Amino acid sequence: MAYIIKRYANRKLYDVQESRYVTLEELEGLIRGGHEISVIDATTGEDLTSVILAQILLEKERQGRHPLPTTLLHQLIQYGEAWQDFAMQSLKTSLTGMLASQREADRLLREWVSRCGWLLPPQAATPPTAAAAEDGELDALKREVAALQEQLQALATRLEKRATS
Repeated sequence: MAYIIKRYANRKLYDVQESRYVTLEELEGLIRGGHEISVIDATTGEDLTSVILAQILLEKERQGRHPLPTTLLHQLIQYGEAWQDFAMQSLKTSLTGMLASQREADRLLREWVSRCGWLLPPQAATPPTAAAAEDGELDALKREVAALQEQLQALATRLEKRATS
């Protein structure tokens, strides 16, 4: 689920979930924490996400952290949309190839483990109802860990805010 951020005419950013104003640095922290953000103009409803993400990158540049090489920025401007389409297609192709390689590696590993006799015989495998229950418990634990990580990130953000105040 994306964090909904509203941007008001005074350029302030408001986190709807937390009911508080946030800074670009806090949005950067959310993104680094694995959260997706969606920034919407409070009056027009226009999606401003790409504008805010670009602002975050610009702020890093101003602070001397150079997030993107100058050559890449030149190419983005020079070739514009055509370059972006090429980059997205290349990324998609790379990810597809990586997933195919991972599946093949998994298949080969299972085959090797089977030949070594390390797999349980099929009749000794976990019954389907027990496996389903384990999957449900695993999903519940994953959700709980994700919720705890979000709470930890929120606490870290608050601590940073208090330290800078």
